[in-house]
Amino acid sequence: MANVQYINAPNLTIQTDHKVFAYRELGERQGIPIVFFNHLAGTLDNWDPRIIDGIAKHRWVITFDNQGVGLSNGKVPNTIQHMALDALDFIHVLGFEKIDILSFSMGGMIAQELIMLEPLLVGRLILAGTGPRGGVGIENVTKLSDRDTVRALLTLKDVKTYLFFTRTANGKQKAKEFLLRLKERQIDRDKSIGLKAYRTQLKAINDWGLAEPANLSEIKVPTLIVNGDADRMVPTVNSHVLNQRITGSDLIVYEDAGHGGIFQYYKSFISSALDFLNY
Repeated sequence: MANVQYINAPNLTIQTDHKVFAYRELGERQGIPIVFFNHLAGTLDNWDPRIIDGIAKHRWVITFDNQGVGLSNGKVPNTIQHMALDALDFIHVLGFEKIDILSFSMGGMIAQELIMLEPLLVGRLILAGTGPRGGVGIENVTKLSDRDTVRALLTLKDVKTYLFFTRTANGKQKAKEFLLRLKERQIDRDKSIGLKAYRTQLKAINDWGLAEPANLSEIKVPTLIVNGDADRMVPTVNSHVLNQRITGSDLIVYEDAGHGGIFQYYKSFISSALDFLNY
């Protein structure tokens, strides 16, 4: 696996009870693996291959499809907490006793719930483009997503152009580059999320945004929080709240960057993430 790039990594499956999880892995299979937790509607092909390859040069990386998404079977859970339980099933069937987590957006919400369920499982945690349960504006994700989906259809663009990036010249250029990178894999691509599954995820995020805040002081592991300074989907203020409420956490905020700041500034992010993860 060491010399394989993410765009060529084989699609793998593993079964637990009646669940089949699709996943890919990259890097030397040694040490503590880094499990990537994906965003709303995200499949295996929605991870920036530059980030995966950059991290996998130094660490064992695993990406996976949530239940009911892409090549994983079953139905999409209707709560973030249930998604966390599914993620735990996936991790347990792989036999891991310790993992690090790199999470983005909805994946960061799932990661927070997972660490509350099994705090000893996680060594280090990266929360990118996300916020706390009950965070500011998280209940507006459905409205924003619907509005930008219409906008994308009218302009014949990928919706991530608007949801993930700023509308400055820099943001527009970085959006184009990111979307081209997502198309680099030509064979054995993952299946896109279905409409019903997508709407179920949106409702789960909406409910999570309206729920009672969690006691984030219970998160005792080293945590790195990353976002752009102009995140519309999960407003950037939530990253500052996470930083305040998770003791000893570090915060990086990229200038002129939106929800997908880690993709916009992937080189800087890879360097910071590896510095944080290589302990």
